[in-house]
Amino acid sequence: MMTNSFEYKDRIFISCQDTLEGMKSLQDNSIDLAIADPPYGASTKANWNLQGNHDLPGMGGAWKLASHDWDMLCGVEGFKFTFAWLNELKRIVKPSGSIWIHSTYHNSGYVNVACQALGIEIINEVVWYKRNSFPNLSGRRLTASHETILWVHTGTKREYLFNYNEVKAASFSEDQLKEAGKQLRTVWDIPNNKKKDEIQFGTHPTQKPVRLIDRMLMISAKPGGRLLSPFMGSGTDIVAGFRYGMNCVGFEIEKEYFDLSLMRIKEEILKKESSLF
Repeated sequence: MMTNSFEYKDRIFISCQDTLEGMKSLQDNSIDLAIADPPYGASTKANWNLQGNHDLPGMGGAWKLASHDWDMLCGVEGFKFTFAWLNELKRIVKPSGSIWIHSTYHNSGYVNVACQALGIEIINEVVWYKRNSFPNLSGRRLTASHETILWVHTGTKREYLFNYNEVKAASFSEDQLKEAGKQLRTVWDIPNNKKKDEIQFGTHPTQKPVRLIDRMLMISAKPGGRLLSPFMGSGTDIVAGFRYGMNCVGFEIEKEYFDLSLMRIKEEILKKESSLF
């Protein structure tokens, strides 16, 4: 029988609810690392018209853009939603912590602008190069083979954790751009394919491979720290964070994907507990 929330000791708490409501329950400066994979905005039609009396900080007067294809979080409402969840992350992520934000060309622009308007400093813009990307079947545009990831922080003195020496020493068998002893670049060569255990209970349309999240954790996480996944999806962030030794919190509004996450997380807990005996 499935539930709307799940807790495992003090290590994991996940809830099937709107992320803004979920984040409101978290205390200020209580999160060490957040990994956000928000809706990209790529499905339905909408006109992006911003009226002169809007209430978005730092955005000037009225805007009017042509109609494009977006998902359900589009236009002004999608922009406001971006400001809202980023504002919550700014409140709850420690100055010594940081945030990773997944995006594509559909939403990377206003995620970038929202960060700057809220005073969230961008540390790096990472290009995730996917060698095995899905081909473009229409023959009317280039094959999309990358996504953009922003690494940002909420502090004013650049106190964020960076495991520099560990990252510099690392090498990855699948990454043709990273050599052991060399600094990690902002282009990551990471295949998008998932291992069998990552998809054994089902998949999510924008599911990320664990190896991608592992790299973020290597760069900016610490065992025993607190990880937040505000858009949990299939639970990859929680699975990777739990393996790394972090205490994990996740929110997912869609019950189908919450249940998928729950199955993956329970399987991961079972593996962990079995290894202790």
